[in-house]
Amino acid sequence: MAIKMNWKNLTILVSCAAMVASCKNGKLFGKKTQKSDVTGWNYNDKNQGGYQVSKEKEQRTGPGLVFVQGGTFTMGATEEDVMGDWNNAPRRVTVNSFYIDKSEVANVHYREYLYWINTVFDGDEHQAVRNGALPDTLCWRSELAYNEPLVEYYFRHPSYNYYPVVGVTWKQANDFCLWRSDRVNELELVKRGFINDKSIKNVSGIAEEHFETKSYLTGEFQATPGKAARSKSNTLKNPNGTPRTNVTFEDGILLPNYRLPTEAEWEYAALGYVHQNPQPSKKEGNRGEELVANKQVYSWSSNVNGLRDTRRGSWQGTFLANFKRGSGDNMGVAGGLNDRAVYTAPVQSFYPNGFGLYNMSGNVNEWTADVYRPLSLNDFDDVSPYRGNKYNTVDQTTGKPERDSLGRIKYRLMTDDESRSRRNYQKADVINYLDGDSLLQGVSYGYGKTTLISDKSRVIKGGSWNDRAYWLSPGTRRFLEEDQSSSTVGFRCAMDRTGSPEGNGRKTGINYKQRRQNTRKK
Repeated sequence: MAIKMNWKNLTILVSCAAMVASCKNGKLFGKKTQKSDVTGWNYNDKNQGGYQVSKEKEQRTGPGLVFVQGGTFTMGATEEDVMGDWNNAPRRVTVNSFYIDKSEVANVHYREYLYWINTVFDGDEHQAVRNGALPDTLCWRSELAYNEPLVEYYFRHPSYNYYPVVGVTWKQANDFCLWRSDRVNELELVKRGFINDKSIKNVSGIAEEHFETKSYLTGEFQATPGKAARSKSNTLKNPNGTPRTNVTFEDGILLPNYRLPTEAEWEYAALGYVHQNPQPSKKEGNRGEELVANKQVYSWSSNVNGLRDTRRGSWQGTFLANFKRGSGDNMGVAGGLNDRAVYTAPVQSFYPNGFGLYNMSGNVNEWTADVYRPLSLNDFDDVSPYRGNKYNTVDQTTGKPERDSLGRIKYRLMTDDESRSRRNYQKADVINYLDGDSLLQGVSYGYGKTTLISDKSRVIKGGSWNDRAYWLSPGTRRFLEEDQSSSTVGFRCAMDRTGSPEGNGRKTGINYKQRRQNTRKK
C-alpha cells in the first residue's frame, strides 16, 4: 500500500514539474512574456535585443501630496466684483489631473531645506547661496505695530513648527520645489538599493557632488550603486541581461518634479467640486454623474457660501477659516475667540475641503506659478491654462550637458532659429504673449509708466489672516513681484499626474467589450 502511495505521489510530482516547466515564459503559472505588437519581438529578453519595458504600472503619490482628479469648471468670479478690478471674468476651462500638497509648507519643512543648504554649501564661496535661501523675517515689521516677537521667533521657535512659512519670495518657493524633488527621488533610489545608503549619511562636501535628478538622468552625476542594484534579483537589466545599476525615467521609479501649482490648478483644487457631485465614480467600472450641485463662493464643503459651520453640535457657528472679520477684529473676543488665531494658524487647522486640502481659503495667501495679467482669463487656452511659459532646453554648448556651480544641469532658452519652423510657438519667452506682445517690435507692457504689472508679477490666491472675507473666495486674484515677500504669503507644492486622469487602478477612455463584426446577411 505504501509503495502504491509513493508511486502515486511521485507521479503527481513529476506531472507538476512538467506543467511548471511548460508554463514558464507566459503560460499558466509563469509570467507572461511581453511582446511588441508591431514586431512580435519579446521585451526584456536578452536573446531578442534586450529592449527593456518597465514593469511599473502606476505613479506613486509623493510625500505630502493629495491626488486631485481633474475636470471642467468655471474659473473666476463667484460673487460681485466689489474691488472693481475686472480681472476675473468667469471662464470655463478644463484642468488635467494633478497632485497638490495637503497643506501649506510649514516652518519646520523650510528649516529642513535650510539645514540641507547650509550642510552642502558650507564653504565661504557659497555664502550668497545660504543667504539667498533665508526667508525675510523682517516682513513682519510694521511702522505702527509691535511685531518684533514675530520677527525674532516665528520662523525659529518650535511652537511655530507647523505654522505656514512666510517671508518667502516666489523664486525661493520655486527653488524649494526643485530641492524637494531631488530629495524625494534620491531617497526612493536609496530605498530600492540603486544608491548606496551611506551616500546620504554624509551630505557635506563638494557642492557639485550632491544628487540632482536631471544630472543623474543625463549621466553627469555618478551615484555609488547599492547592493540591490548589483544583485541578480535586480529587475532592471542591460541588453545582455546583466543587472543595470542606473535608473532611467522610463523605468517609472523616479517621480516628476515638485513645482508650484498653476493658477487654474490652485483654484480648481480649492473649490473641491468633487464634493458637490452627488454620485462620483469611486472605483473602476463604477460610473459617476456629470453634475455639480452648487456654485461655491468659498473652498470648504460645509456651508459653501457662508463663513461659519452650520452643522449641529459643538462645531456649530465656528469659523471655517482664519481671516480678519472686520476692522480691528482679527480673532474675536476673549473667552470666545472666533478663529482662535491672531496671525497664522497651524497648516492643518480648520476643516479640509472636498479634496482633503487644508486652508485653501484664509491663513496665508499662496504663490502660484502664473505671471499675472488682468485679462488672462480671456486669453487662456481651454485646457490646462497657464501664463508663464519659457521654453528651455539643456545647454550643450560644449557638446554635452554641464552642471553649474550649484550642481544643477544648465539650461538655456531656445533660439528663434530653433523655433522658426514650428507652428505652435515661434518664441521661447512667451510670458507676455497677447499682452505686451513679444511678436510686435517695440511693444511693452509699460511697467512703471502706466501700470505696476510686469513680467515678474506672479498671481497669489486664497486670502490670509489679515484679509477680509472677500479675498477668501478662490476666484479672486492679486499679484506680488516674484522677488518680493510678505507676512501674508506662503506656498504649497504640486506635481504632474501621469497615466489615467481618474487615478491609480483606473483606465483611460471608455473600454467597451470587444465584439466581432457581424457579417451575416439578414
